[in-house]
Parts: sequence; C-alpha cells; structure tokens
Amino acid sequence: MRAIVLGLCTAVVLLVRVADAQMPLPSAKPPDGATLFKQQCAVCHTLNLSEPMRQGPPLVKIVGRSAGKAEGFKYSEALSKADFAWDDAKLDAWLTNPQAVIPGVTMVYRQAKPETRAAIIAYLKEQN
Repeated sequence: MRAIVLGLCTAVVLLVRVADAQMPLPSAKPPDGATLFKQQCAVCHTLNLSEPMRQGPPLVKIVGRSAGKAEGFKYSEALSKADFAWDDAKLDAWLTNPQAVIPGVTMVYRQAKPETRAAIIAYLKEQN
C-alpha cells in the first residue's frame, strides 16, 4: 500500500512539473497595414485615382498633402478650412479621434489601438 501511495505522489509531482513546462502558445501575428486598410478604411477610401470616389477622399499620396485639398472631393466645411499637411503625428491624432483634430468633420471612424494606427499609417506612407 505504501508503494502505491508513494507512486501516486510521484505521478502527481511529475504531472505538475510537466504542466508547468508546457510551451506557451505563439501570439497571433498582428494584421499588416494592407489588411487593416482593406478591413477598416477601404469602405470609404481608395488608394487609386482611377476608382470612383467613395464616401471619403482618395488617400493616394496623403502623407505630405494639405488637409482638405484632394482634387474632386467635396470636403466638410470644417475640413476644407484646415491649414496643415498630413504627417505621421496628424494622421495618428486623426485616426484616434478626427473630431478632436478638427471639430465639425464628418468622419466618425476612431481607432484606439496605437499599433493598428501605426500599421495603417505605415501602409499609407508606402503608397506615396
């Protein structure tokens, strides 16, 4: 009987150690900027001037472009009066909360995750 109890105790100790030694699952690879753009931005924006206008302006060469000035797009009054060029910081603030950047704009999209905003901005820069 003593041998059985000792054997069971040893088995429990070994099971606990094996459970502790299990390898963690690999973390999911975050989506890349192209995928995020397609999922979250392409409903309203294009990256190709030959495509028809959508609800938002085309984002071709957005980095460095004056805000509210894409040819052929009718901007809200607030955005058409903007006096800055799009850069990483402005795009990040815009994707975080457009109304905080320019009160009165019609864009309602907000992205709380900094890594998602960074991936989208990096993708837009690649398209320049």
